[in-house]
Amino acid sequence: MFIEDDAQMDSFWVLLSINAIKAITCVYDIVTLPIYLVLQQPWKRRQDSRRVKAKPINQKMLVDESKYAPDDIEAKIVKNDDHELTYRTTDPPRDVHVKMLQENIDTLEKVFIYVAKTYTSKRCLGTRQILSEEDEVQPNGRVFKKYNLGDYKWKTFTEAERAAANFGRGLRELGQAPRENIVIFAETRAEWLIAAHGCFKQAMPIVTVYATLGDDGVAHCITETEVTTVITSHDLLPKFKTLLDKCPLVKTIIYIEDQLSKTETTGFKSGVKIVPFNQVVKTGQESKFENVPPRGDDIAIIMYTSGSTGTPKGVLLSHKNCIATMKGFVDMVPIYPDDVLIGFLPLAHVFELVAESVCLMTGVPIGYSTPLTLIDTSSKIRRGCKGDATVLKPTCMTSVPLILDRISKGINDKVNSGSAFRKLLFKFLYQYKVKWVQRGYTTPLIDMLVFKKVAKLMGGKVRIIMSGGAPLSADTHEQIKTCLCLDLIQGYGLTETTSGATVMDYRDMSYGRTGGPLTVCDIRLVNWEEGNYRITNKPYPQGEVLIGGECVSQGYYKLPGKTNEDFFEEDGRRWFKTGDIGEIQADGVLKIIDRKKDLVKLQAGEYVSLGKVESELKTCAIVENICVYGDPTKQFTVALVVPNQKHLEELAEKHGLLNKTFEELCSSPVMEQAVLKEIADHARKCKLQKFEVPSAITLCKDVWSPDMGLVTAAFKLKRKDIQDRYQHDINRMYAS
Repeated sequence: MFIEDDAQMDSFWVLLSINAIKAITCVYDIVTLPIYLVLQQPWKRRQDSRRVKAKPINQKMLVDESKYAPDDIEAKIVKNDDHELTYRTTDPPRDVHVKMLQENIDTLEKVFIYVAKTYTSKRCLGTRQILSEEDEVQPNGRVFKKYNLGDYKWKTFTEAERAAANFGRGLRELGQAPRENIVIFAETRAEWLIAAHGCFKQAMPIVTVYATLGDDGVAHCITETEVTTVITSHDLLPKFKTLLDKCPLVKTIIYIEDQLSKTETTGFKSGVKIVPFNQVVKTGQESKFENVPPRGDDIAIIMYTSGSTGTPKGVLLSHKNCIATMKGFVDMVPIYPDDVLIGFLPLAHVFELVAESVCLMTGVPIGYSTPLTLIDTSSKIRRGCKGDATVLKPTCMTSVPLILDRISKGINDKVNSGSAFRKLLFKFLYQYKVKWVQRGYTTPLIDMLVFKKVAKLMGGKVRIIMSGGAPLSADTHEQIKTCLCLDLIQGYGLTETTSGATVMDYRDMSYGRTGGPLTVCDIRLVNWEEGNYRITNKPYPQGEVLIGGECVSQGYYKLPGKTNEDFFEEDGRRWFKTGDIGEIQADGVLKIIDRKKDLVKLQAGEYVSLGKVESELKTCAIVENICVYGDPTKQFTVALVVPNQKHLEELAEKHGLLNKTFEELCSSPVMEQAVLKEIADHARKCKLQKFEVPSAITLCKDVWSPDMGLVTAAFKLKRKDIQDRYQHDINRMYAS
């Protein structure tokens, strides 16, 4: 009784305190509103956010041909009818885009030559120095290996360009010929970019392979492209003791050395040369080979997709494709002279490669990191040592929704672990900031007192994050932008379009949309009758998204049938059928609302977008990963859920299940029902329809990883493989 009275008393004082704070902020708002109105001019922000970013085109668009190259800005008649609708940006090319035209920069090789002359001694590529690896005893008695890290060591633009040129000539000395494919199979690092540009200087197409791809996938990429030389790293080199038997053409492996450990180079197939990266650079210094500049139409990259629907496909990306997307990005993303990028996403992903290429073009230093050393609490950071972000203090970073969802959940966990007062205070301040930001204001006082402390997680200076690779949920978008005090720009693109299609305007205050078309491409909606998506739909036109422009790939490597199926030419412009369903809203901004392959029609006739449902449910704290399955002969969907271990154990305690292992909890019918209720409650908050919410779930004991073959190297679901593995559980859920 007394405990209940104490709890009620505590709750009373908490609510009283929060209401007092609300009253104080109300008075503060009334007193300071005229000042903020004059200083911040919020109506301008609202106008910028709502401005029209793209318009339908149905007549000849005139351009100033004296200012822009005719190949770059096409002026032609585009037909619109009741079947299709094409949109083009209302924005003109900006300074860097125009400079690239004036300097005739049409290849990645010319980019590096230009920046080496322009930025010479400015910092270009930075690598954190590893001083030592030490044993660290954890509170539970276990011992983990941790890094003792120093400062960043930098190459200037001139030094980086010279290293790339020497590496390219070193490859020639090893017997690699111009226009012969060469594989880069390594983690993101300075040497990756130097190696790539060394290849570009000799007109050698690089074949990019995800460092997390399974052995069969790696072997497929190497054998299909018929390479004789592979560039890899100290950590990945041992894989080739078994891989070389599957790759008989490989004669040379170049490995990037480790900072601490000597690389073991014995035990490999006889006849294969194992050569250190720095030795290739040194050999190139003394080489007499000249550079072999590529042409704009030459293939720069054969970039393998992650393979979510089967065997990875090699996408042919020309230098012209890469330059086109770079032009589009520099027109959309504001870049300043003191910017610094932290690079940690896979360079084998076209989004990261183009983003880093833009940084090169604009003189932005790139400091490299890894997920294991990114922040102060990362798993390889020694106690008392700082994470890479704290040391580098980046202003820009690229990310993917998977990482942003984890940051969002981390913020929620931190808030929920606090007292009732702290939770209610944070909720109030969060909602307060969101309200005023939507009205066009900034909240400097609350940012300084509360949210800037959260922003220090990434060094405290990040002003912009660019998200790509998958749809970003509106809730995560809002929370990251609000709590980290930055601009979070979502883009939409595919490997087949060199990551180019649409990018959000950084002044856009909306969430869950992907922006207007880039200046280098058009976006077209085409009716998809089967799904009832038509351009005549109200309030906004809907349909399959097609992308047309110079950023569109030449097609798939050695797959002419698939190339003809997905690509086509129209009036001299190349187009790609994405398979994504979008709607273009009144201001010309694209919102991805579905995917043709993810759409399931249930027995009662309702359409369920599996990807959309998964994207929303992944923001639920207890969900680590989820795959929703819909049987067309049934009236409901089911889901396979990989639960978050910490949250599952906390939920188990509430249901009286103590001292149980993770595996035992996953097998418990009680926990299945408890998690199902959590998911159903979360689905209601996300405003999902009743038929979209899974009616039964299975808790999966194994965390899905690329090694298991259930997700791709980019952690996209491989639905068919997941279905095959868990078919028994799917049958059980439908039977129940």
